[in-house]
Amino acid sequence: MHDIRAIRENPQDFDRDLSRRGLAPLSAELIALDDARKGAVSAAQANQERRNALSKEIGGAKKARDEARAAELMAEVARLKDEAPGLDAAQAEAGKTLDARLAAIPNRPKAEVPEGADEHGNVEYRRFESSRETLSEGRQHFELGEAVGLMDFEAAAKLSGSRFVVLKGQLARLERALGQFMLDLHTGEHGYLEVAPPILVRDEAMFGTAQLPKFREDQFAAGDGYWLVPTAEVPLTNLVRESILAEDELPLRFTALTPCFRAEAGAAGRDTRGMLRQHQFNKVELVSITAPEKSAEEHERMLACAETVLQKLDLTYRVMTLCTGDMGFASQKTYDIEVWVPGQQTYREISSCSVCGDFQARRMNARFRGKDGKPAFVHTLNGSGVAVGRALIAVMENYQNPDGSVTIPSVLQPYMGGLNRIEGPKN
Repeated sequence: MHDIRAIRENPQDFDRDLSRRGLAPLSAELIALDDARKGAVSAAQANQERRNALSKEIGGAKKARDEARAAELMAEVARLKDEAPGLDAAQAEAGKTLDARLAAIPNRPKAEVPEGADEHGNVEYRRFESSRETLSEGRQHFELGEAVGLMDFEAAAKLSGSRFVVLKGQLARLERALGQFMLDLHTGEHGYLEVAPPILVRDEAMFGTAQLPKFREDQFAAGDGYWLVPTAEVPLTNLVRESILAEDELPLRFTALTPCFRAEAGAAGRDTRGMLRQHQFNKVELVSITAPEKSAEEHERMLACAETVLQKLDLTYRVMTLCTGDMGFASQKTYDIEVWVPGQQTYREISSCSVCGDFQARRMNARFRGKDGKPAFVHTLNGSGVAVGRALIAVMENYQNPDGSVTIPSVLQPYMGGLNRIEGPKN
């Protein structure tokens, strides 16, 4: 959500920033809507002030026993009262119109974000090479999983349709192990507080993190005004909605492992085989709430926390700074971590870490009280720490053996009861 006062003060800066996202100038339209809102507010206030003044005059006229003047004034008060509901409604409607327009505009990118139209404009930030020999090619995860009978897409399709999977036995346990490993790492070494949040949320929560209204078609509605969460970012970030925190409480750092649900409405025909793009998947989420001057530093810290997961799994990856045309609606700046998957012979996104500034905080009315005693909006950050299903894919493909078995990374073996290998298909 944008601050209309900041837009009025620097309309050229606002238009320049959003032009980097490919948007036409919007400041004039927004200022006109704000002028209309101010006009409606002034009209309603003038009506109330006039009624107050007339009430005093009525008292004076009655005191002077000027009944004719009192009756005349009372008639005017009655007329103004009749007009008041319409003026109040116009004021509310003008405010709603402005707020809806502001809510539909993406966040302003930071100055250092590279400019580009799509993923081809992203810039590599850094990379990590596995200490193991990185496979240049190999079987894809679904070929490995189906061969051992532990990854079943046909059964999932009978239950739920396309873009679902049934994991069994050792693969089900390996996915669970990955999630538990990530939670233990982030809580034990990175200082995040584990949260077990609801995965059904209301409209207000989805609006607060900017999934609604723009991305309604990408969400799964659960009826009665509830939504299945597309990511734990939604409940975790909304933990601070409609609150004023003390500055010494910041930063707040939350993590959660939850199922996530996405309609993938814009992904028809993409990644239809395997687990890369599912309607339901598990993810460990990282959320930080900070003071404004600390958010850039926190962004780098969050990225490092997500990277540590892949480093401990000894997986080759690269970090990309997303360009203006590829980053998310609520983001000021985003880093994507892309892990190497030899089955596809390419890098695929496994984590996305974003700083949102006060964009979400304004939608949630989440503030803190600084040293000057005045409330100010917090800054919010979110990142995948990481996507569990995609980590499973990366482990299977990078740790596969010629016989179809999969070696279990050493950091996961304690979570697997000491098992060090998922056996290949039986002849």
